[in-house]
Amino acid sequence: MVSWKGIYFAVALFLGSFFGSIFMLGPFLPLMFISPAWYRRITDCVVATWLTLPVALLEMVFGAKVVVTGDGFVPGERSVIIMNHRTRMDWMFLWNCLLRYSYLRLEKICLKSSLKSIPGFGWAMQVAAFIFIQRKWEDDKSHFEKMLDYFCDINEPLQLLIFPEGTDLTESTKARSNDFAEKNGLRKYEYVLHPRTTGFTFVVECLREGNNLDAIHDITVAYPQNIPQTEKHLLNGNFPKEIHFHVQRYPIETVPTSKEELQLWCQKRWEEKEERLRHFYEGGKCFDKTRQSIIPPCKSELRVFAVKCISLLYWTVFPLGMFALLYLYRFARWYFVAMVVFFVVQQKIFGGLELIELACHQYFKKQQKFIDTKMKNN
Repeated sequence: MVSWKGIYFAVALFLGSFFGSIFMLGPFLPLMFISPAWYRRITDCVVATWLTLPVALLEMVFGAKVVVTGDGFVPGERSVIIMNHRTRMDWMFLWNCLLRYSYLRLEKICLKSSLKSIPGFGWAMQVAAFIFIQRKWEDDKSHFEKMLDYFCDINEPLQLLIFPEGTDLTESTKARSNDFAEKNGLRKYEYVLHPRTTGFTFVVECLREGNNLDAIHDITVAYPQNIPQTEKHLLNGNFPKEIHFHVQRYPIETVPTSKEELQLWCQKRWEEKEERLRHFYEGGKCFDKTRQSIIPPCKSELRVFAVKCISLLYWTVFPLGMFALLYLYRFARWYFVAMVVFFVVQQKIFGGLELIELACHQYFKKQQKFIDTKMKNN
């Protein structure tokens, strides 16, 4: 049954992303056609302000507790984050960890392409240049390569979250994973799915070649009490009481360079995850008795608390202010309608704002190459 908590959570996130896309991100869209690099840096910061809202709601309103153990993060470093996909919402819950140990503006996520069509959420994700995939490698490879090359070209320090399992853990997906294991002579898993290593190895190779990768963060996520599997569980008020993250950091120098060895390396990490999660769920429901990371968080709990308070206050007042603006001023209503039409139409025609941004960068890159060639010849 839908609860008031779930409705409040969904409405708060939707209104924030919807009005934020129109009134906070919209004014910066023309910058894309002047300097894609500056557009990327500014919009990353703007989007990061909204990413603090789910963190604040989960912890301050719904009482979720976050425990981070293992290596932790070196603040600001460029990395690929690989994580087991226990629920459909793991990517959102990870923000609770990154707020403390990293910078939310650095994160990029690989998500299924259908999400970009959601008003508000999808629009903001497009502006944030998240990587949308079809889950068909033949279709995704070219897009991956172009987006990663773009990030490398503009020296965008990113922490790219990918789920090698490809989908969340359910009885049906576990059955398919075990069928795959049986056909290929592999071990059957109970707590994870067998990873698909093609995308992972490709991402690591691209970022490595572009000199835009410092480490790989292998994160294991677990829920010791209730497990909110889908968005429906959140709507019903079934928010996680505790979220545990165990972080293992691998400097890129220690990671294999060949494709075959990298695939085996990833598979080995999943074998370790299976054992780690088995001990977690069958043991004391914690990854480490100290319940602390080796590298301390880059933000104090006081600072995190202040960020959450400011986020709750701002994202409560902001939508109300936008409603008032629309009610009082005709030009605001015209701007609002124009932006909604723009967000919808541009996706129908061009496929998404991240693709327009990519096209702008490629145009400027060709222009610069032409100028450099001309100057060299002269």
